[in-house]
Amino acid sequence: MSSHERAHHDEANNVTYQRCQFAYEFAVAYVSGKEVLDVGCGNAYGTALMARHAKKITGLDYDSETIQSNISKYKNIPNLDFIQGEIPPLPFEDKSFEVITSFQFIEHIHARKEFLAECMRVLKPGGKLLLTTPNAVKSLARNPFHVHEYTFPEMHDEIGSLSNSFELKGLNGNETVNTYYRENGKFVRMILRFDVFGLHKKLPSSWLTKPYNWVTSIMRNKLKDQVSATSQISTQDFFLQDQDLENCWDIYLIASK
Repeated sequence: MSSHERAHHDEANNVTYQRCQFAYEFAVAYVSGKEVLDVGCGNAYGTALMARHAKKITGLDYDSETIQSNISKYKNIPNLDFIQGEIPPLPFEDKSFEVITSFQFIEHIHARKEFLAECMRVLKPGGKLLLTTPNAVKSLARNPFHVHEYTFPEMHDEIGSLSNSFELKGLNGNETVNTYYRENGKFVRMILRFDVFGLHKKLPSSWLTKPYNWVTSIMRNKLKDQVSATSQISTQDFFLQDQDLENCWDIYLIASK
């Protein structure tokens, strides 16, 4: 697995944070009253949100420091616990959970199909897997934290080999969101003009994480000032659609066992 990529909530990162937060709000209808596993829980702000509605929820992440921080931060939520583990496999018995959530995680690992198979293994019959991941078609440059980004057809084929009951939706944004991303695209293209040899696609990811974070920080701070509505964007500015999926920012998978 690649190293950390976390969506922190501040003005400059607000759009990314709200885009991630939308998934947890979407999941509430599925997790209410259920036993839930949240894979790749990260800093667990979304896991804690879902805990308000779930019967019981377990957050799983590979990073031990993150897990210890989460245990301390959320110790007063009685139906929420955390486990550290490399993934896959999932460290649980067959048929352990009614719902598995995994948001913006699968793109970070190599054994992706094995992970999907593990999710199906630990789901109870009739259980649901809710998964989100960036739409590769919309990515302008390589993200060194991502091992592989899916297209909608790739995700369809991968989950289709494991389940015959699933649907794919796309996350899109309103004009305010899309104005932000258009400006984002201009900035990315400007930076890529300096990479005449396409080195960002060839160098080891470990060489690129620091410069990527530095450039991303500059870009988001500039966009915060240039796109006046950036800090006001909320989850209400995003929505799911069933058509024109290639033009959506994220892939949303809802699969049943």
